[in-house]
Amino acid sequence: MLEPSNNDQLPPIPGKRYFTIGEVSDLCDVKPHVLRYWEQEFPNLSPVKRRGNRRYYQRQDVILIRQIRSLLYDQGFTIGGARQRMNGDDARVEATQVRQLIDQTVGELEELLGVLKA
Repeated sequence: MLEPSNNDQLPPIPGKRYFTIGEVSDLCDVKPHVLRYWEQEFPNLSPVKRRGNRRYYQRQDVILIRQIRSLLYDQGFTIGGARQRMNGDDARVEATQVRQLIDQTVGELEELLGVLKA
């Protein structure tokens, strides 16, 4: 996935299901207005909105925010570059999964062909 970052300095993520924007701000060392801006710039960052449009982030959102933070602050990417990098990683993972599925299917077909020839 993405390179390891300096997230060692950040506090561990508690075992909660949902986090408020203030909690995520503390966990990721990013101000709340920056988190709201990143929601507009990164489509895969979409917290659950409930009562009065309050944002509730899940664990995977916090991990994603830490990755975005690392790309922007530690590795020096621009917003556009970070977005491309994250989409590129997703595409590589998807391509790998498709390749594994193809290899598995070819193996099964060869096995069936061997059974039919016998």
